[in-house]
Amino acid sequence: MTTAEQPFRWRSIALPALLPTLLFSIGEGAIIPMIPIVAGNLGATLAIAGFVAALLMLGELLGDIPSGWLVARVGERPAMIGAALLSIVGLVVCVIAPNPVALGFGIFLVGLATAVFALARHAFMTSFVPVAYRARALSTLGGTFRAGAFVGPFITAAVIHLTGTAASSFWIHIVCCLAAAVSLMLLRDPTASFGSVGKVRGEAGVARGAELREGEALVEQEARGLFRTIYDNRAVLTKLGTGAALIGMLRASRMIILPLWAVSIGISEPNTALIIGIAAGIDFALFYASGQIMDRFGRLWSAVPSMVGLGLGHLALAFSHDLPSTVVWFISTAMFMSLANGVGSGILMTLGADLADKKNPAPFLGAWRFTGDLGSATGPLLIAGITGAVSIAAAAGVMGVLGLVGAGILLRYVPRYAPHVPRNLR
Repeated sequence: MTTAEQPFRWRSIALPALLPTLLFSIGEGAIIPMIPIVAGNLGATLAIAGFVAALLMLGELLGDIPSGWLVARVGERPAMIGAALLSIVGLVVCVIAPNPVALGFGIFLVGLATAVFALARHAFMTSFVPVAYRARALSTLGGTFRAGAFVGPFITAAVIHLTGTAASSFWIHIVCCLAAAVSLMLLRDPTASFGSVGKVRGEAGVARGAELREGEALVEQEARGLFRTIYDNRAVLTKLGTGAALIGMLRASRMIILPLWAVSIGISEPNTALIIGIAAGIDFALFYASGQIMDRFGRLWSAVPSMVGLGLGHLALAFSHDLPSTVVWFISTAMFMSLANGVGSGILMTLGADLADKKNPAPFLGAWRFTGDLGSATGPLLIAGITGAVSIAAAAGVMGVLGLVGAGILLRYVPRYAPHVPRNLR
């Protein structure tokens, strides 16, 4: 029975899609604040610790290139299971790492696995959720990731309190990955309930005499001709795409610079996890409000305030490092930056959908995501380089200025390339 013949039920998709994603995201949220701390405990300088943390984003960026090809050939669920297992391999390397080099290799593997898992879960929802429900499903998927980023650090704080070592956070992600893989293997396949939703036959499917589900065809189209698509859309990608890359850069910078800052001012490992967890809760609470702002008032009212807030937050860090009340400044700034990031929840996906060709969106969406991920990978590397050459305060200052530059780029080019029609005028 097809989706058109049978009403869609959220419960039937929640367990096979959202539960594994929540588990994987909790594990990822548990380790991200601890990566620079573990690197420092292994003897890394502040700059090297930042570089090791940046390898997670670099792995995700490089993993974007083959992940579409992989998901299209093995299917969404096998790809997510394989990604969870690859992540476990990387995490085991992190647990036994004797030095920052080995730790960095393990973190890079986790980044590769994260890219595959993220694309597979997107294709999974595209395949099995009817079009009428798809936007809400994908928004919920994004909220699930933020929920994991909120819960993970609290579990980390409790585990560190019990074990006394930040490296124990990697075991949390190992358990979460195992649970995600087991849930994917044991839970009922959605095709048993809905059939093969939205089947299409792509060129590659015809060549090998097999049909691809809609989500698999989507990611295969994204995988083909990525750099050709970037070249064909160079006008918008060099302008508004630069703003997208800066959004990715500031978001990734926030994730890296906060734990690095905590190390530099001497905050304990459990307290670092707690502070970042509370801040993530603010981010999580705003993901739906951000969508309301974008739909009702326009994309600019989400994008520009978010970038201005992230820029000012970085600048506040830069000028507060040596103040007597530096811990209070750190906590306040962490909360403020999460508020700013939450206001911009979903802005990259929304702008990408606005700009993509409605008849064939996949190639542009692949190029758009790659552009944002390029910024996400560049930001932490830039932080590590500036910290090594000057100081972490200088790194925060540079990122703050880039955030304000990004706000200016968005202010100029969003109305030109993605003009918004107010809801009451549609």
